[in-house]
Amino acid sequence: MNSKNFDMQYMAQQAKAASREVAQLTTTQKNQLLTDMAQAIRAASAAIIVENEKDLVAGRDKGLSSAMLDRLTLTPERIDDIAAAIIDIVNLSDPVGNIANMQLRPNGMQVGKMRIPLGVVSMIYESRPNVTAESAALCIKAGNAVVLRGGSEAIHSNLALANCLHQVLATHQLNPYMVSVIPDTSREVIEQLLKQRDSIDLVIPRGGEGLIRYVTENSQIPVIQHFKGVCHQYVDEFADLNKAIDLLVNGKTQRPSACNALETLLVHQSIAEQYLPKAAQALAEFDVKIHACAQSQPYFEGAELASEDDFQAEYLAQEIAVKIVADYDAAVAHINQYTSDHTEVIVSQDTSRCQQFIRRINSSVVMANVSSRFSDGGQLGLGSEIGISTSKLHAYGPMGLEALTTEKFVVLGDGQVRP
Repeated sequence: MNSKNFDMQYMAQQAKAASREVAQLTTTQKNQLLTDMAQAIRAASAAIIVENEKDLVAGRDKGLSSAMLDRLTLTPERIDDIAAAIIDIVNLSDPVGNIANMQLRPNGMQVGKMRIPLGVVSMIYESRPNVTAESAALCIKAGNAVVLRGGSEAIHSNLALANCLHQVLATHQLNPYMVSVIPDTSREVIEQLLKQRDSIDLVIPRGGEGLIRYVTENSQIPVIQHFKGVCHQYVDEFADLNKAIDLLVNGKTQRPSACNALETLLVHQSIAEQYLPKAAQALAEFDVKIHACAQSQPYFEGAELASEDDFQAEYLAQEIAVKIVADYDAAVAHINQYTSDHTEVIVSQDTSRCQQFIRRINSSVVMANVSSRFSDGGQLGLGSEIGISTSKLHAYGPMGLEALTTEKFVVLGDGQVRP
């Protein structure tokens, strides 16, 4: 679906104008707007599912992977989850206008920093229709306008959700360009979008490695990368093996298409003989395909010998790479070599070892004795997230409301002049 009359520059300019309006909404106004949007989405559930089915039919015809189709699918329960996520955003504290670190200077001035909106945020994403509604809600609550460019595989679903949001904006007599969904799914429109540096303040790509690299290399606008999730679990020599099995199964199999699913299992050689047979049995129950190093391959029936590419892979499926490491330092070295800076987990009953791991590994989320599946904005107390940043500027890790704002200096005085 392409829109022959679509003008990317005009949309970006209108979004810039709308950003000034949304920035002036009070917390009460924003919360009511979002509450009504959640209700509109719930009310339109049946119509949204009809449009989603069009995308699913086209996706199957195109041969999309099961992981992509899972991300694309909307059910009544998932639509209700989208609405619930928006209500969660309503219940979050509004960061806009907060003043922190107010300090009194020797000359009597007071100097602090106030949270303000970024302006216009653009999301470029694949497959996930829920991103359309949840990103719009997060941006509105943070006082931003948003320009959304979803993939062609989800265009009917995205436009159906956008229609709900625009109906509510019209009811509130607000600028429709507070939420803009690009109807043109061509690659050319992304090129045009990435040149709108006078109107768009930030671009956040979410999707495959190819999309993120393309956006990063071609954007004239600052980019926060939501890169692939090559998430590791290291089972230390001091691990509780039962915990390590539970964390492995949950991290790999609960939702393998999620970016916080485990993709590589590292096992200390001293406990491999005890642990790997249990791991093999647990993963076999979920038909997980194993890419094993030569040392660990005999523990898994039908395992393939792991290649260099396997340790760099984000499978997003019931597949995992397995490697036995000589010691803790070897595990850290492996993670540092292959990390995508997303999420890493250590399983160990040695508190000192866990603390060392947390200090030495600098991925955006580092965990001890907890499932990688908790690497999620909602689970970490941020409410919904707009993404999990693997860039260290200006946000790192799950991005909630505060990450969609910046700060300005506020200076209060009583006639002070500089000598």
